[in-house]
Amino acid sequence: MTEQAEHAAERVGKGKFGAAVAAEFDLQKAIGGPRGVIESVLPYTVFSIAYAITQDLRTSVYSALAPLAVLLIVRLVRREPPVQVISGAMGIGLGAWAAHQTGRASDVFLWGILKNGGSALLGMISVAVRWPLVGVFAGPLTGEMFAWRSDRARYRAYVHATWIFISLFVLRLAVQVPLSIADQAVLLGLLNGFVLGIPLFALAVWGMWQVLRRVPVTVAEASQVNEESSTP
Repeated sequence: MTEQAEHAAERVGKGKFGAAVAAEFDLQKAIGGPRGVIESVLPYTVFSIAYAITQDLRTSVYSALAPLAVLLIVRLVRREPPVQVISGAMGIGLGAWAAHQTGRASDVFLWGILKNGGSALLGMISVAVRWPLVGVFAGPLTGEMFAWRSDRARYRAYVHATWIFISLFVLRLAVQVPLSIADQAVLLGLLNGFVLGIPLFALAVWGMWQVLRRVPVTVAEASQVNEESSTP
C-alpha cells in the first residue's frame, strides 16, 4: 500500500466499518471497548439467568432492563451518546411485548432475530445491485467516497467483505431460529451473549479487515474528493 493510501486508511471513523478498513486492526474499537462488551452481553445474559431461576417472564425482563438503566445513567453522566443502551432497551421491550402476546419466553429475542434477517437480506440486495453495503459505509471513512466502484480490485474486495458481513447474520439465524422454534429461551440468551454476539461479530470484522487491507484504497479519486471538500 502506498504512503498516500495509508494516510487515507488512517482517517477511518469508529465502529465496525472503521475497524474493518483501518490500517491496523483494533479489536477494542471493533467491539466498542470493555463497555461495549458489557452493554451487549449483560442484559440478555441476566435475562437468561433470571428466567432459568424464576421461569417468570416479567421478572426476567425487569432483571435484564436493570443493568441497562445503570449503563444509561453512566453514559448520561459522562455525556456520552446513549444510542446503544437505548437501542438495547428498545429491543428487550419489543421482545418482551412479543413474548407476552405469544406466551413464549424465547420471543424476547424475536426483535434481534428479525434484525439479523433484515441485515442479511439488505446485504444480499446491496451486492445484487452492485452497491455492496460495506463499501457504502466504508467509502466515506477512507476518503474514497464511492470512487471504488470504478476500481475493479477494490470493488471486488468490498463485495467479498460484504459477503462476510452477510455470513455473520446468516450464522446467527442458523442457530437462533431452531432454538426459538423450540422455545429454548435460556440457551438462546446465553449463546447470543457469549458466542453469537461479540465473539462472532469481532471475527467477522477481522475477516473484513483481512480482505480490505490487501487492496489499496482508490487513492486518485479519494484525493480529488478531499481537495474538492477543502475548497471554500
